[in-house]
Amino acid sequence: MAYLDAEESVFEAMLEGWRAQRVGGRNLRRHTVVTGLGIVRRFREASGLFPWHWTPAVFDEWMEDLVAVRRRAPSTVRNYQIAVGQFCEFICSPLYGWVAQCEERFGTHPVQVCTEWNTTRHLQDYEGRPRRRPMTRDEVQRFLDYADEQVEVRLASGRKGALGAYRDASLFKVAYAWGLRAQEAALLEVTDFYRNPHAPEFGNFGMLLVRNGKSSRGGAPKRRSVATLHVWAAEAVKDYVENVWPLVRSESSKALWVSERGGHVSPAHLSRRFAEYRDDLGFDPVLSPHALRHSYVTHLTEDGVDPVFIQIIWGRNRGVFDVQHGARNRAVPRDGGAYLKLSITRDRGRVHAGSTSFGVRFAA
Repeated sequence: MAYLDAEESVFEAMLEGWRAQRVGGRNLRRHTVVTGLGIVRRFREASGLFPWHWTPAVFDEWMEDLVAVRRRAPSTVRNYQIAVGQFCEFICSPLYGWVAQCEERFGTHPVQVCTEWNTTRHLQDYEGRPRRRPMTRDEVQRFLDYADEQVEVRLASGRKGALGAYRDASLFKVAYAWGLRAQEAALLEVTDFYRNPHAPEFGNFGMLLVRNGKSSRGGAPKRRSVATLHVWAAEAVKDYVENVWPLVRSESSKALWVSERGGHVSPAHLSRRFAEYRDDLGFDPVLSPHALRHSYVTHLTEDGVDPVFIQIIWGRNRGVFDVQHGARNRAVPRDGGAYLKLSITRDRGRVHAGSTSFGVRFAA
């Protein structure tokens, strides 16, 4: 079959084949597939060459531009390398016939341009910016107080948005109290909370099922259950669910944090609102919603919680389903491993919570 633009047509056919292989064969998420296709297209445009003319040296030049000129983060560079490497692996495989097609049409064939000599290995769990840090207790307290005050401001002025401000204030408390990522917090549903028979003081909010945890290598979102540790947090969610959620809920959705359109609020909304409050308070601009998650772990460590317990509830590969507070078998967390100190959940004097979700106070 003859093409008016054979090179461009073959390249597009390669991309379509790779897309189908990743969606149908590997069952990767749509976002992961689309991102990978975009990276390959960027390499094609930057190099000015089609895949059967790519060489490791050409790839190295692109990497140098990304690192030295564009200042891309190490994690971004590695993701680019993975995408291009996987694409080359696909078109070089004899199973798909692209090598023979290119030999016949162009007199050359594609090769793998990503090798152990020119790619970045993932050696560290954290590769974020060094300036990223958790919030201090005072910063968290002031931030939550300010979020609560926005409800009062809107009510006093007669402006719209009081319910939205109440929702956002409660959302930030949940993100901090359960150590959630932005997406995990934004996509919660009201049915994700349930009782923990070993901590009845939390009522229906003793455990939180996180159903949209960070996935690995484009797979499905991971699930984990996080034990409730703060009485004030359980009371804040209970207050929101009983007094605010019924006023804004959609009959077709169980979304906990309801947007103006009736669905889930977006992680982008959470980031924008956080940045707005952060800037109003004059906090360090490096702080983001993820700082609440880091603060959760930092403050548990400061409070003397067993590091092994923190490792388990922090990790995305394991979950805590049934944490007891008595010491029976330390090796099995879900069977009363005693990783959770009694004072963390039983000592109500550590925090002071008002009758509503407002006025949360940390112990001095």
